[in-house]
Amino acid sequence: MLTQANLDIPILISRLVVLAIAFAVHEFAHAWTADYFGDNTPRSQGRLTLNPMAHLDPVGTLMLLVFGFGWARPVMVDPSRLGRRNFMLVALAGPFSNLIMAVFASSFVWVGLLTINLTPSDAFFPTTFDLVAQFVFINLLLMLFNLIPLAPLDGEKIISYFLPPEGQDIMDRIRPYGFMILMAFLFLFRGAFSFIIGQPLNFLYGVLFFNPSVSSFLQGTLLKIFI
Repeated sequence: MLTQANLDIPILISRLVVLAIAFAVHEFAHAWTADYFGDNTPRSQGRLTLNPMAHLDPVGTLMLLVFGFGWARPVMVDPSRLGRRNFMLVALAGPFSNLIMAVFASSFVWVGLLTINLTPSDAFFPTTFDLVAQFVFINLLLMLFNLIPLAPLDGEKIISYFLPPEGQDIMDRIRPYGFMILMAFLFLFRGAFSFIIGQPLNFLYGVLFFNPSVSSFLQGTLLKIFI
């Protein structure tokens, strides 16, 4: 988890900017997909927008800033208007949007518009690479976190679609307790959480930047900041 010592100004500035964008696009992706498939519930609730203020949850944002995990205001949809397949695609749209954003941001390094700079900076504002690194990191973190197959996360809705009826019955029984299980998992089994999220996060981060040293940087700094 995040320690108080890690809360320096450049990191906080980077995180605030990144979270405003990442949460807004994630929730907009849910809303747009539901609207595309014929459910106008998000549109009627003012969620079909990229305005961060329509999507940010004060408590969830504070939790992610301070503890390394959090949430935005969930987009409400009507499953009866969507059907099982489209309901699953609406859930998948959120994490997929985070992946797209991470790939897009890292592409500035691929095409040579941005140089990898792992040297710590004492500047008040984050460097361009620090901002991009945080953008990629947080979007990958949000994608992986939301793919955990526990309610109320997107992963629970996605995996339920592919399970046989017996498996769906099990998920239905677990669903009311999903949030409590998730919190217990995060606080009581932090090492397991760090391994489950940290290993693929470390791998994807290195792949996107085509540079093993960036993975080492992640292990030494960013990953410790969050988990």
